[in-house]
Amino acid sequence: MPPPSPSASLRQEAERFVRQYHAEHPQLAAEAGAEGGAVEARLREVRAEIERTGTYTHSPAELTFGARVAWRNAARCIGRLYWRSLVVRDLRAVSSPDEVAEECFEHLRLAGNGGRIRPVISVFAPDLPGRPGPRIVNDQLVRYAGHRTAQGRWAGDPRSAGLTERARALGWKRDQEQFQVLPLLVRAGPGAAPEWYELPDGAVSEVPLRHPDHAWFADLGLRWYAVPAISDMVLEIGGIRYPAAPFNGWYMGTEIGARNLADAERFDLLPVVADRLGLDRSSERTLWRDRALVELNVAVLHSFQDAGVTMADHHTESERFLRHIAQEARHGRPTPADWSWIVPPVSGSATPVFHRYYDPVDASLRPAFLAREPHES
Repeated sequence: MPPPSPSASLRQEAERFVRQYHAEHPQLAAEAGAEGGAVEARLREVRAEIERTGTYTHSPAELTFGARVAWRNAARCIGRLYWRSLVVRDLRAVSSPDEVAEECFEHLRLAGNGGRIRPVISVFAPDLPGRPGPRIVNDQLVRYAGHRTAQGRWAGDPRSAGLTERARALGWKRDQEQFQVLPLLVRAGPGAAPEWYELPDGAVSEVPLRHPDHAWFADLGLRWYAVPAISDMVLEIGGIRYPAAPFNGWYMGTEIGARNLADAERFDLLPVVADRLGLDRSSERTLWRDRALVELNVAVLHSFQDAGVTMADHHTESERFLRHIAQEARHGRPTPADWSWIVPPVSGSATPVFHRYYDPVDASLRPAFLAREPHES
């Protein structure tokens, strides 16, 4: 049997989403005056629009619901307890790289919120038949540059080496600083040449890192940005794909202290911290890595709290995630979770999320945030 046509597949996904939207908003049926009347009326509208144009348009309420449920369905995210609080910016009329970049900077300002980080998503123009939407090349709106020096050492973040070279090829000037913010690269569509935009003053909030007990820690000159806004995933709602939809929550301390700054493939700071602590690195059995890792995470949590910037610790966030699971169970919904992402990279077995199994990840679950395919970039 041949696969369904694109329009038939879209109709199926649209119908599934519309029914889900109305099932989770039972008040709509009451407002319509007849049980089932509201959903059937909306389905007739959607089917007619797909038949006429090859696509359909979500209402603002549907877009908001779809974006929030995509977060609820994100199996790798431990912070889903707050999915209903996601601020959805409807920017579907925005598609030019200049406008997308400006709205991304505004996203960072709104999400930063003077340190009280708000979960925000900015949804730009969708892919339409014959008219693809814009793409953001960066994997996060804020990233630090990385490159090898003439001596073969890394300056900055090795993870960003490829993006750094792409920006340089477009004319951006790199320096030798450890924490140089990369420009934002935006495409008008797949295959289009990207435009680059320096992030303006006021868009990026950074926190200098200090330790509550070790004054020398400040001399390391470390810092990290406040808003972790993912920007290279596709938001799919009811068969409609939004290829530029940057979104953020707030950081859990271990994301910075146990991964970004500690990983050997990233800033690789554990040997530096261990030496400043006077730890014995002659053998792995001294557990110098573990001891340095804890102090690095103490510094991150202390610094964000001292700066008044929202951040969760891995013990508290683990307890919140179990509350989220319990809430979803009361609504009769599963909570798919990727154990390897949910369990924190520090003291995993000391957190409650370690000692249990989770609903399996369902790749067909929608709405969802999806990895972009290479041909979609």
